[in-house]
Amino acid sequence: MGFFDFISDAGAKVFGKDKPEKDVTMPIIKHIENSGVSTEYVNTDFKAGVVTLSGYVPNNEQKEKAVLTAGNIAGVSRVQDNLLIGTPPDDATEAVKEMQEHAVKEMKVEGDSNWESRTYTVKSGDTLGKIAKQFYGDAMKYPKIFEANQPMLENPDKIYPGQVLRIPK
Repeated sequence: MGFFDFISDAGAKVFGKDKPEKDVTMPIIKHIENSGVSTEYVNTDFKAGVVTLSGYVPNNEQKEKAVLTAGNIAGVSRVQDNLLIGTPPDDATEAVKEMQEHAVKEMKVEGDSNWESRTYTVKSGDTLGKIAKQFYGDAMKYPKIFEANQPMLENPDKIYPGQVLRIPK
């Protein structure tokens, strides 16, 4: 659990120019769901550029995708990760609400030592091949990065500066 910082003006445009903050919760959750994350027990909240994710996801890969998908939305500068990995208790709805109430107490935690992947913020001039060369020593391993970031990435040639990518080990 912890905070993850992003570049707020980079990312997918899901809010529209004139949407007030109170209307963005549904687009964020749908965006996360569209990235392949099970959102049945996930709650989102958006205030002042910060998305708070809470609830349960089945595994670490889905947790990482949820955080990165939320962070790669234009207008989001930070993601507070309060997601838990595993099966929710029988009364998951009540447990998720309790977690949201206690999320404020955990806001000072920085980063998450449970992440299995690394992240990389795309810079101008980057390609997936160049990033693969940097992390794996072989530019031809770019499909590994592309697959780890699907469906957020629809085309390996379309990445943009400021986008945060998941780099699997």
